[in-house]
Amino acid sequence: MPSLYALKPWYTRRLRLVVDRAVARGTTPDVFTAAGVAGAALAGVALALGWWLPALVLLAVRLAGANLDGAVARARGVSRPWGFVLNELGDRASDLLMFAGLAVLAARTGGDPVAGLTPLAWVLVATVAATLPTFVSLAGAGAGAPRLNGGPLGKTERCLLAVVGAAVPALLTVVAVVVVVGSVLTAVVRARRIRHAPGVA
Repeated sequence: MPSLYALKPWYTRRLRLVVDRAVARGTTPDVFTAAGVAGAALAGVALALGWWLPALVLLAVRLAGANLDGAVARARGVSRPWGFVLNELGDRASDLLMFAGLAVLAARTGGDPVAGLTPLAWVLVATVAATLPTFVSLAGAGAGAPRLNGGPLGKTERCLLAVVGAAVPALLTVVAVVVVVGSVLTAVVRARRIRHAPGVA
């Protein structure tokens, strides 16, 4: 299914100058992993304050960091298992920091319950649901399938939805519900792809 993840190669090409400079200087890919997490942390603060434009810029930094670490590792020929671990930890930490900002915003702005849950509760449910696609992908990788990304709702879509929530706090519950439904659907899509991957019984 199409998603914004399909834009990753285009985005990587736009960042090619950064990759080339990093290779020339021998910059470790871990620098970009750390930069992405730092961007997510600052974005979390911006989201908590409802500053959607700074959040948009900082989440772009988060995505750039997540993109560049792998691109630089491949360009320098220094891909390693520990780099994979750091990349996954960085992505998960970045997601948690982003959702923490949304949770603070939901607590600050309040709102009427929907289906018995407050906006804050919905954001917390969305935080948990957003981990499902990654769990499925990592489980599949452990079974010998390729490490899957993309799907109806990946990290790029989550970042854009977070910005929408910051711009219009009244829509936080709607944003959270979309994340929950989209994450479950993405997990199912990835599980189906893994099930039919070569070598997976």
